[in-house]
Amino acid sequence: MARRAAVYGAGSWGTAFSLILADAGCEVALWGRRPELVDAINATGVNDAYLPGARLPGAVRATTDPGAAALGADLVVLAVSAQHARPLLEDWRELWTPETVFVSLMKGVELGTGKLMSEVIAETTGAGPGRIAVLSGPNLAREVVERRPAASVVACADEGTAALVQAACHTPHFRPYTNNDVVGCELGGAVKNVIALAVGVTDGMGLGDNAKAALVTRGLAEATRLGVAMGADPLTFAGLAGMGDLVATCSSALSRNHTFGRHLGAGLTVAEARGRTTQTAEGVASCRAVDALGARHAVELPVTRAVVDIVHGGRDPEEVVGALMARAPRPEGLA
Repeated sequence: MARRAAVYGAGSWGTAFSLILADAGCEVALWGRRPELVDAINATGVNDAYLPGARLPGAVRATTDPGAAALGADLVVLAVSAQHARPLLEDWRELWTPETVFVSLMKGVELGTGKLMSEVIAETTGAGPGRIAVLSGPNLAREVVERRPAASVVACADEGTAALVQAACHTPHFRPYTNNDVVGCELGGAVKNVIALAVGVTDGMGLGDNAKAALVTRGLAEATRLGVAMGADPLTFAGLAGMGDLVATCSSALSRNHTFGRHLGAGLTVAEARGRTTQTAEGVASCRAVDALGARHAVELPVTRAVVDIVHGGRDPEEVVGALMARAPRPEGLA
């Protein structure tokens, strides 16, 4: 079992996962960019900037030094913004050993390249697929640090690596399952952020639960269609990394993507919504990358396109919703 982990990213999910690892018996080095945040975590045991009042175990120590965090680490956990991952990993590539196991908590698709985060990790670190795992599921950070029951999926091409990561984060309150469908788990985590933006928009417009249920279901169909085109197992999207994560992100007030979308639906501009959102809503950037993946694989993604039109095209949400409802009727299936 892993005994020491380095977690890069002291935002809400990186901090919450540090707590999970410590509860499971790991010593954890939590890297953060801002000295004042790191000093406060070490002085108080609390990351008040992201998770006010949630006390971290004593096994978690924060640092601004990426090299110090990496020393002796069995696991390197990456919880930085998806769009900032590549330059950071390129800067840090000399920190890793040929045995380092990487765990991605990042849920996004890289703009410009259309790469999944596991692919970005492989390209920047030289690690093979057997050393790269992804963790995805319905894991709202606030509930995790309150030690409410949660489950997730650890996906890796190597069963032994998946089992290693599973053991490192298995606690009485956090239940990880293993899977070998890395593409499906990653796509589920990336696309659900886009669908959560759409659901937030309809909630902000007051369109009701029928509209929400329709968007969640059709959003799942989009993710599944794209996943199948990219070689994923369609059953993955019926599990924790698909439907599970989608339900949590689309229904909870704790979801930053849902909150961002709700602001847009209520009439705020994108700039105004950003001003009211203290943490990164990954779907804002990833919606364009997911849309581009759909075009590349000849997969129709109407909900994703609608989000791109609202967030990046400046279209009125009411007009976009009307256009979605006016699309030609067809059989359900995955169409």
